[in-house]
Amino acid sequence: MSVVWAATSPELGLFHEVERRSEVKGLTDRFNELRSLGQGYIEVRLPDMEFPTLILAFRDDQAVVHLMSDPERMSLLVGDGTVPSGAEVEVPIMDDLAAFTGDFVLNVDRAWELVHDFTQTRAAGPLGEWCEL
Repeated sequence: MSVVWAATSPELGLFHEVERRSEVKGLTDRFNELRSLGQGYIEVRLPDMEFPTLILAFRDDQAVVHLMSDPERMSLLVGDGTVPSGAEVEVPIMDDLAAFTGDFVLNVDRAWELVHDFTQTRAAGPLGEWCEL
């Protein structure tokens, strides 16, 4: 199954906005490269539609997952308790670090599993509880 994605460049450490179309393995390879570097930002969507777009931002073992349902609606996936509610975690959003409370932080392995599920099921809703921004 193919997907369309854009991600942080491992060589430059900056978000590369040009989308690529590849099999899920290509996306998995990029995630693994970024994981070995300790952080990254990935946008992924299905080839036949612009939305939904799932966004994975991570640093070390902590991640945040966004869902763009359409150009005007964005939601955050509720966290998995990895980080206490009152704590803050910084993850890269494109080229800058952004802070999120523990309410929206997941373990990076769990977050990647959800992104992978999205590429297989082609649905974002069942991935968990979403909080619209």
